[in-house]
Amino acid sequence: MTRIRRGYIARRRRTKIRLFASSFRGAHSRLTRTITQQKIRALISAHRDRDSKKRNFRRLWIIRINAIIRERVVERALSYSYSRLIHDLYKRQLLLNRKILAQIAISNRNCLYMISNEIL
Repeated sequence: MTRIRRGYIARRRRTKIRLFASSFRGAHSRLTRTITQQKIRALISAHRDRDSKKRNFRRLWIIRINAIIRERVVERALSYSYSRLIHDLYKRQLLLNRKILAQIAISNRNCLYMISNEIL
């Protein structure tokens, strides 16, 4: 019997997987079976960490807003906190999200103080 040459599809699939894992170290970038396992693991981690990134940024914004608001309280000897600020914003129907409030708090504290004084 004559020899039959195999197709190129499996090789093309493997090279595509190898391109994904080109930055991995050792066998994780060379052996096909290990590459596929690492690829699955990397994609799972990426999916999970996209959600945790959103949570972490929201926590950071809340901490920043709370720090600035409480800093102002020390000067005036009043009890005002992040939760009361957000509650007052909702009562006044001022829909400013936490990201914008945190940016205002960092870049222009007086603006945040003015907002908090207006909604009191």
